Amino acid sequence: MQAVILAGGLGTRLRPLTNEVPKPMVRVAGKPFLEYELRLLSNNRFSDFVLCVGYKADVIKQYFGDGGQLGVSIVYSDDGEKQLGPAGALKNASKFLEGEFLVTYGDAFLQMDYRRFQEEFRSSGKLGMMAVLENHNKYGKSDIALKDGLITEYDKVNQTPKMAWINYGATILQKKSLDLIPSFSGIGEEQFYRELIERKELAVFLTFNRFYEIGTISGLRDFERFLSENPGLLDK
Repeated sequence: MQAVILAGGLGTRLRPLTNEVPKPMVRVAGKPFLEYELRLLSNNRFSDFVLCVGYKADVIKQYFGDGGQLGVSIVYSDDGEKQLGPAGALKNASKFLEGEFLVTYGDAFLQMDYRRFQEEFRSSGKLGMMAVLENHNKYGKSDIALKDGLITEYDKVNQTPKMAWINYGATILQKKSLDLIPSFSGIGEEQFYRELIERKELAVFLTFNRFYEIGTISGLRDFERFLSENPGLLDK
């Protein structure tokens, strides 16, 4: 399955580390974070990547090129002068996208059963399937409620008692779901997913390993410790 990585954000919470490079290119143990992510996905049989880039995009393009050095294929969809946000970036990348694809973030390291994720998505018949982790506010504010295999609530700001899960950082979508994103509308990511929820078209995939992300300094330090405790994790 094709993998889309959203890597266009400003990385403001990591400044000054992101003053000269975009967030996915912040170095961890001598390598850009994005290299660990690409190797993880490659080890899970992903080889076709679309990178949605924006802020300091040239740094990413110059380092990874077409992906040949990592044994993968990379094409780039550039936001241009205006930040499009996750939903806008997906809409902007439409010309590169296949009928179904994985979407994840350029600051996320997610150890999960990607093969089963794809199988359950295809069996669901839904426009989308989001991976979630039972969280109870442990790894950030819980933002997801579930019922009968579907996501019923998703809100990063207004928490309800039913929200015991958190968006794990990976979703599989059918391309036709992007029809719900009007061009140049500025629709937000949460609004896009809520459109799917209202139509009962966002299924759930349960994950059980904690996620790592480098969106904050504390998250970056957690990932550094994880790497030090798991040497050679991606050496294959």
